[in-house]
Amino acid sequence: MMDWVSVTTAVWLGILTAISPCPLATNVAAISFIGRQMGNRIAIFFSGLLYTAGRVAAYLLLGYLISSGLFATGQISRFLQNYLNEILGPLLILLGMILLNLIGSGLGSIQLAGADIQQKASKKGTLYAFPLGVLFALSFCPVSAGLFFGALIPLTLNSNSAVVLPLIYGVGTAIPVVVFAFLIAYSSEMLGKAFNSLNKIEVFVRLATGTIFIFAGIYYCLAHIYGVI
Repeated sequence: MMDWVSVTTAVWLGILTAISPCPLATNVAAISFIGRQMGNRIAIFFSGLLYTAGRVAAYLLLGYLISSGLFATGQISRFLQNYLNEILGPLLILLGMILLNLIGSGLGSIQLAGADIQQKASKKGTLYAFPLGVLFALSFCPVSAGLFFGALIPLTLNSNSAVVLPLIYGVGTAIPVVVFAFLIAYSSEMLGKAFNSLNKIEVFVRLATGTIFIFAGIYYCLAHIYGVI
């Protein structure tokens, strides 16, 4: 039966997953993505909310399927570590290039849901926080896989809670990321207002976000595709 000890443990496991060195690249990318829209607190708030919802949805689905016996823990863990991380590297590089206007700017004739790729990315970028949360949640490394499959899943089975504990764990993994994103975004906003150059700061943040995405993608390519790191 679930108790407050189980709930507290799930939260702590989630926070520990977020602050572990292993998923650092994705967390830095997520912080940059959430906090990039300075001057728009509503957009930052909803980006953080959707990112958290994405992580929660991913862990909730995995936790439920594993607890229900539909997935073998070892098999799904190995699959996510081997294949999803290989996909994540090139995808992050692609997203970074879009943010830096390296691709998409010359594709004015190509429409995506009635809008140019660049315009869609800038105007509706907040909506991308949800799939980004799902993707980053499923990008397991040895540390995060050990915490989720080796600690949370046994706790979930023991507490007979295939829904609540994975949900709480997902929120815990997003807490440090969202808090840092808010702090960085608001601090930059105050700095931009102080120098009356918020637009310049926003351009810098967008370029920095794209650069971080590319470097994070290169890291994942080197680590999980080429095995260099």
